[in-house]
Amino acid sequence: MSASRQPRPSGLEWAAWLGALAVLTMVLVRLRGSVQSTHVALAYLLLVQVASARGGRALGVVLAVAAFLSFDFFLLQPFGTLRLNNPHDWFVLAAFLLASLISSHLLIRLRAAAEEARRFGEEAAEARALKAADRAKDAVLASVSHDLRTPLTSISALAQELAETGDERAMAIAEDSDRLNRFVADMLDQSRLQSGAIVLGLEPNEAEDLIGAAAQRVRGQLADRELRISVTPSGEMLFGRFDFVHTLRAIVNLIENALRFSPPGGAVDLEVHREGHELVITVGDRGPGISDAERERVFEAFYRGQDNGTSSMGLGLGLSIARGLIAAQGGQLLYRSRDGGGANFEIRLPAVDVTALAD
Repeated sequence: MSASRQPRPSGLEWAAWLGALAVLTMVLVRLRGSVQSTHVALAYLLLVQVASARGGRALGVVLAVAAFLSFDFFLLQPFGTLRLNNPHDWFVLAAFLLASLISSHLLIRLRAAAEEARRFGEEAAEARALKAADRAKDAVLASVSHDLRTPLTSISALAQELAETGDERAMAIAEDSDRLNRFVADMLDQSRLQSGAIVLGLEPNEAEDLIGAAAQRVRGQLADRELRISVTPSGEMLFGRFDFVHTLRAIVNLIENALRFSPPGGAVDLEVHREGHELVITVGDRGPGISDAERERVFEAFYRGQDNGTSSMGLGLGLSIARGLIAAQGGQLLYRSRDGGGANFEIRLPAVDVTALAD
């Protein structure tokens, strides 16, 4: 046990134990004509052991030395001096002091081992409780998401039917229900990522197919902004080994994030190229960018960024889920500042040689 974990007796406790030693000595002095030196040694030894257990090593050592001196001065002839007439008494005193110090040390070690075992048991119990709570949370999220998706889908479908009649309120309802549906899906995906329950299908896929699917997915969110796609080198087939569905989800999250922070009439760039053994997919915008202090925090779930002058401050779960989906595949999602202002989010995944596919 470290010194910081040992009992620290107060001044009053020190006085009480030294007083107990004085009282015991007085009793033994009254009985010294009828008790043997071994009985005296055992009485003092018992007091030292109890003091060590209650007050720690320092108190035990001090009492052992004080008892040694009291034993010699008051209870061994000639009384009232530290000299001894019988050489055998030196052996008794030495044995008593050694036994006191060793027993005090062993008692402290035993107490430390018991405390460590208790702490270990508490930590293990806490870990089991946290794991059970995490499983319960995942079960609740899965149940809630399932129960919510069905009515949300029905609400969205009915709202869209009503919107076709010209009811603008119905379109607002449809948009809000779609937004809530995406939020439920995000919560479920975040829970799956944290629990390691994401199922991956890693296989060779063409980058251009992935980019085309992402562009199709976000087409309805562009409004007055442009999505500019670039594959380098032009005309060459680029392949990577990744899960198509989860990687598509990550790219869409990055594009949606870029659209939220892009100025009206601006453009979002979606670029693909190969660097060595890696397929690199970059989503860039011309928004306010991200400060140095926030470059890693933006990937935290539910992190709300500093006010940067845009109408959308919350980064929500999109970036957190995107990084989790890419990391689960052995890839990386990095942030890089963009020359001329804005942000670049860069996905790096294992590339696959076309010649290897042919073989």
